[in-house]
Amino acid sequence: MPVSPLSALSLYTPEEMERVDKLASASVPVSVLMDNAGRAVARTVRRFMRPCRVLVLCGPGNNGGDGVVAARFLAEAGWPVAVAEMTSPRAGSVAAEASARFQGIRVPFERTEVERADLVIDALFGAGLSRDVTGAPVDLLQAARKVVAIDIPSGIDGATGQVRGSAPHAAMTVTFCRFKPGHLLYPGRSFIGQLVLADIGMPEEALAQVSPQAWRNVPGLWRLPEPGPESHKYTRGVVSLCAGQSMPGAARLCAGGARAAGAGLVRIAAGQDAPAYRLGAPGLVIDDGPLESLLADKRRAVWACGPGLTEDEVAQTLPALLAAKKCVLADAGALSAAAGRPEKLKGVAVITPHAGEFTKLFGAPGENPPDSVRKAAAQINAVVVLKGASTLIAAPDGRLAINDHASPALGTAGSGDTLSGVISALLAAGMPSWDAACAGVWLHGEAGLEAGAWPIAEDLDRYLGPAREKATRLQHETERCAEGLLPGATL
Repeated sequence: MPVSPLSALSLYTPEEMERVDKLASASVPVSVLMDNAGRAVARTVRRFMRPCRVLVLCGPGNNGGDGVVAARFLAEAGWPVAVAEMTSPRAGSVAAEASARFQGIRVPFERTEVERADLVIDALFGAGLSRDVTGAPVDLLQAARKVVAIDIPSGIDGATGQVRGSAPHAAMTVTFCRFKPGHLLYPGRSFIGQLVLADIGMPEEALAQVSPQAWRNVPGLWRLPEPGPESHKYTRGVVSLCAGQSMPGAARLCAGGARAAGAGLVRIAAGQDAPAYRLGAPGLVIDDGPLESLLADKRRAVWACGPGLTEDEVAQTLPALLAAKKCVLADAGALSAAAGRPEKLKGVAVITPHAGEFTKLFGAPGENPPDSVRKAAAQINAVVVLKGASTLIAAPDGRLAINDHASPALGTAGSGDTLSGVISALLAAGMPSWDAACAGVWLHGEAGLEAGAWPIAEDLDRYLGPAREKATRLQHETERCAEGLLPGATL
């Protein structure tokens, strides 16, 4: 069965992958998949590292079974390798069978053995961790010079990326079939090192029977609209912004992001403050008429409300936009005005809070940010974009995208205003809200990556056009063959 692009981008929680494993066992023996997994780990280690003294730390479950198989293949390749089992695998289990096949060196599960090794393969717990890692496993992993983790470093929650007790900083992590949310979410992502996705022959039919609700945010998950020969500014979309008196820079940055991302026309509703905006970019249209008359123009369906607005100004504009049934992106001042009362945002299409704004609206994301963001989206029936090192984009129906395509350079004042403009431009072009938010976050991240180490927000606009061109090229490649997104990819 061919792999669809959407399937290749899926992120399976440990619970979902456990269901896949059970379904797969009907057609492929677990022992075969374990053998394939261990072989993939050994092959990856041999590919990226020189021969050295290897110690494989094995837990009692299937993760430990994968580890002892990897030890067997490394030993067959001539590497000096030993196995240390935390406890014996359950009698009669597939892991016990794999352990019995290993005829190499076994050593005690002790720190002194770790200190003798050049490389430790962490095959203790895997992504399906149900408790904090403490005691001897922590002591041994902390003593390792270099760690390669199987599935995920022991101590990282595969569903949330949270650290459960303690975890080693791996140089490399080898996982199988599909990435899990914990591979992309911080803080766990900082413990993973180079991330390798290996094909172990998991039947596509088994994957198809379990429908994940999370995806990695890359082109192919969404499709950017492409202008045709008869396109014009109104088919490309009109973005309107509510402007404020005291912070005109934020509205200008938002407008610049919308224009650079492809909006056909960007208009700033400045009212009596229009003179403060007329010295901006010549392509902007500045409106000085009353908001009520501007809302009567049906071509102006998409509005950004919040960048540069005070809470009083939000109170004068957001209710009018919602009453007029406009598609509204709410950010900045609009979020502050709803702090503690998120129901005031019901009716908007997208909100784009950073962690502080999200906490004031819904409470802290806590130890399960994906769940928190999904609940927030359902609560206000809008797409929620929780900005951060791994940005989360949640739809009210539970769909979640995790964006790891960005740069710390985006942490500069005004960058969020630019993002609001980018998403608004895609909404105006007709993209559904979740797709527009996902695509906007990726384009914004790509611009940040290309803008260098120390950009200011104004710099990002120059890179949004090339970012859109790159996204279009990648989405076409993904639609043809999902190349680079299937097992075998590295991060």
